[in-house]
This record gives sequence, structure tokens and C-alpha cells, in this order.
Amino acid sequence: MRGRAEMKSSSGVMDIVLRLLVAGALAIDAVVHLQLASYYQTAVPAGIGQGNLFRIEATVAILVGLYLLLRGSRPAYAAAVLAAGGGVLVVLLYRYVNVPAFGPFPAMYEPVWYFQKSLSAVAEAAGAILALIGFVWPRRRVRKPHPRSAPATRG
Repeated sequence: MRGRAEMKSSSGVMDIVLRLLVAGALAIDAVVHLQLASYYQTAVPAGIGQGNLFRIEATVAILVGLYLLLRGSRPAYAAAVLAAGGGVLVVLLYRYVNVPAFGPFPAMYEPVWYFQKSLSAVAEAAGAILALIGFVWPRRRVRKPHPRSAPATRG
């Protein structure tokens, strides 16, 4: 049977590993989107353009990855679930559904898989699942002593 100190230590290591894995998945997502952005910018010159959407996706992935690495809190994991999960949902949507252009957003239907797209989708899916695990993973609470429960000192 493991002691409390050992359980706390393994939980802390697990959290660090989970944070690194999710941040790594978000980094892969960001690098792929930044590499592909210039190839897709000419899609809609009058609107936002797919290239700019790729740059926004990459920026969000970078910021959320850094936030998760620095904080490791439930809100940080929630942001990672939204960033990675939203990315994989969008790539699947535009892979299988021909969504027309709407407002400033271009039609981004692309019914093919290629290496960078597959890599990004797998990284986003893995990142979303791992971030969800981190979100629901029980955390140890740091309790502050109540002022009344502190032992009285005589002076």
C-alpha cells in the first residue's frame, strides 16, 4: 500500500506529464497551421481568409499551451479541450461537409487527407482527449488554516 506522500508525488508527476503531452499536441497543431497558412490565404481576398484563420488557430494553440504549462488548472485544461477539440471538429467538418462561405468566412471544403492535415488532426484529437482527462482528474486541495483554528499564542 502506498503512502500519502508517494501518492501526492505520483499525482504531481502525472500532472506534469499530462501538461507536457497536451502542450506538445497544441504545439504540433500550431506549427502545422503556421506552415500551411500562406498556401491558403488566397482563398477569399475580401474576407478573413483561410490563411488568417490558420494563423488565429496557431496563435490560440500557442497561448493555450503556454497557459496550461504555467497554470495546470482546471480552466487551463478546459481551454485546451476547447482549442484542440474545436480544431479537430472543424477539420472533420470541412473534410466531410461542403459548408458554403458565410459572412467573412470562406468555404473551406477539402475532401482529401494529406500528411500535415492528418498530423494536425491526430494531434488535436489526442490533445483534446488528454486535456479532458486533465480537466476531470482529481486535484489535491491546498487548504489554508482557518484563523480561529490556529493555536493561540501567549505573550
